Amino acid sequence: MKRGAFELPAFFVEGGIDLIELAHISKNFGSGQQQVHAVQDVSLSIRTGEIFGIIGFSGAGKSTLVRCINLLERPNAGTVTVDGKEITALSVKELRQTRKKIGMIFQHFNLMPSRTIFGNVAYPLKGSGLRKDQIAEKVRKLLDLVGIADKENAYPSQLSGGQKQRAAIARALANDPDILLCDEATSALDPQTTKAILKLLERLNRELGITLVVITHEMAVVKEICNRVAVMDHGRVVEEGEVFSVFASPKEELTRSFIKTTSNLQKIEELIAAKSPVVALKPGERIVRLSYVERNAPEPLISTMTKKYGVILNIIFADIEIVQNAPIGGTVGILSGPQDKMDEALEDLRSKNVGVEVILDAGDSESVSA
Repeated sequence: MKRGAFELPAFFVEGGIDLIELAHISKNFGSGQQQVHAVQDVSLSIRTGEIFGIIGFSGAGKSTLVRCINLLERPNAGTVTVDGKEITALSVKELRQTRKKIGMIFQHFNLMPSRTIFGNVAYPLKGSGLRKDQIAEKVRKLLDLVGIADKENAYPSQLSGGQKQRAAIARALANDPDILLCDEATSALDPQTTKAILKLLERLNRELGITLVVITHEMAVVKEICNRVAVMDHGRVVEEGEVFSVFASPKEELTRSFIKTTSNLQKIEELIAAKSPVVALKPGERIVRLSYVERNAPEPLISTMTKKYGVILNIIFADIEIVQNAPIGGTVGILSGPQDKMDEALEDLRSKNVGVEVILDAGDSESVSA
């Protein structure tokens, strides 16, 4: 099956089956009292054709885990199965062949400075059996695919960070991989370039059917392109699920703290602590935070609430974006009106699967949650 100038991998099936299976993976470094448990009993299944994110703070073990997928780091315990083949049981020669189908890109690009961009992309094709003209044709197609066809004779030092990462992606695609491992691939890039690289990766996933495993400490990256995500802490996976579900209803405190770094809905507590006049309440008023917790059908919830119950919501700020084709985020505002009507309005919102928090009530001395 072909799309454009490239052939879709034979494994690609709409709806997907498990392509990568990690079973009870553990990886330690050092020994004795100096031993570090980088990955501890991690089991994950990554489906064919999906974009799977692995996120965690620095030192969480996510980069070590992704290196266990292609055995750049061999786990101390557990098994790695790729496309039905347990690669932890392969011989050196068999593993070398399997690795050709697992491309990898890095934060700092890892290009060879003494070779042109053409030479960097052609390098993995040494010993492939292709003729010189076939290699040249393939390299130029790859450079065109990633948008730097005009840079084949340039050296890495002459390229911007985004262009270097595009070259690194082209090199990773040289052996027609089924899987692309992206280890902090956008961390060294500015926000605009990051967005462009993520769009490129998303297009490669869509057009070539390549399964992407994205390692990052940036929630924004996960929200932008991932289907599912695993959250790591101290070598363990503490939460896993669809990106929307994890963002809308995080179960673990670590996940909640990650989300706070990407949403200004959390700034309300800072304003209250600073006694900002923006959050000064009159008698009977409440500060509320409303958030999407399920894939609600878009409807004018706030305007409906104010008309139906005769209450007013003065919005302080809002943060709503689309993740996996559904709105996520919410609104913080000052709610005013008759107490019984405010209670009815908030209960009505809860019945519509809207998250409701009463952050501050003018009748209370402390913040309360509902």
